[in-house]
Amino acid sequence: MRLGTAAAVAALTVIGAGAAAVAVGRYASETALKPSPDHPLPGDSRLTVHSATDERIVLTRSLASLRPGTYGLTGNGCHAVVGSVVHGTPHPADAVVRRLERVTHGTLKPGKRMRLTPQVHIGNPRDALGLDCADVDIPGELGPLPAWFLPGVRDTWVITAHGLGTTREHPMVVMPFLHRHRLPVLDLAYRNDVGAPRTADGINHLGDTEWRDLDAAIRYALRYGAHDVVLYGWSTGATMALRAAVHSALRDRISGLVLDSPVLDRHATVRALAAARRVPRALLPLVVRAAEGTTGMPVDRPADAVDPDELTIPTLIFHGPDDMIAPWAASRSFAARRSELITLQPVPHAPHAAMWNADPSRYEEALRRFLTPLM
Repeated sequence: MRLGTAAAVAALTVIGAGAAAVAVGRYASETALKPSPDHPLPGDSRLTVHSATDERIVLTRSLASLRPGTYGLTGNGCHAVVGSVVHGTPHPADAVVRRLERVTHGTLKPGKRMRLTPQVHIGNPRDALGLDCADVDIPGELGPLPAWFLPGVRDTWVITAHGLGTTREHPMVVMPFLHRHRLPVLDLAYRNDVGAPRTADGINHLGDTEWRDLDAAIRYALRYGAHDVVLYGWSTGATMALRAAVHSALRDRISGLVLDSPVLDRHATVRALAAARRVPRALLPLVVRAAEGTTGMPVDRPADAVDPDELTIPTLIFHGPDDMIAPWAASRSFAARRSELITLQPVPHAPHAAMWNADPSRYEEALRRFLTPLM
């Protein structure tokens, strides 16, 4: 009897521990899938402001602060825009000097903790960029979806969708380029964004359900004058664009895709997001399994958000090997399977969804070459 009791207790202990581990995995999964601008993504190290003048800022020396290009610099109650690294200026050995483009709001005081973000602009296109825009509501399956519409004379519209850890302000980095080429732009806020309908679970499904909001934006564009549309997404917004291109009833009106840092290997992305929340390595497999249940990720094909063999339209992918959230290898493999249709533009020294930031001129030239035949 005592042996039987001991065995039962041991079994219950194991079952209890297993249930607890599953519960922890589910909790960690849901936490990882609620990234926001307030929660840094992997690689978003905190930087300390050493000093700032009207034209220069001195930051903690790190791989992040040494990145080439243009970035937003954000911290509690403060936002600025920084440009390239400045060489030849005296500074401490543990610091980096960058160009300070502008301070959008707040004050850059010494000691302030900041981080770089690909989201350069804040506010709306009218106030931030001087571009005419209208606030519109797109009828979605969960309710009205707020969006900005920037008019243009062409009948090909560009519909933009931001990704993890950013808002619809992120696509403003390419709006001046699109405006110069007279392309109308519809910039979408989708489910669980600020001002948009909330889902019951409040988590990001990595494009598996969010793409239907992008589908609603396509319907809106066609209703109000677009002949066809180009879908332009970053991160999970790129995954949304892929899924819309394959599953939308209006996919024949989609003339092209622009994908920046697409989330293709979603298991790898979930692991990276969970690790950034300090989830213990031993629990990461449970986090991935829990994410399969909550997001609908396919167990048999986790590396493909969409089968590239199903694509029928020209596609441009911007991606690079320094992305710590969406593996670069997945984009290389994806593009190689349809090389006649998919163009891969490698971007070195750029973190997730920051391909424009690393080299704006080169990025926009590749974008121009791709979009010109579609206009």
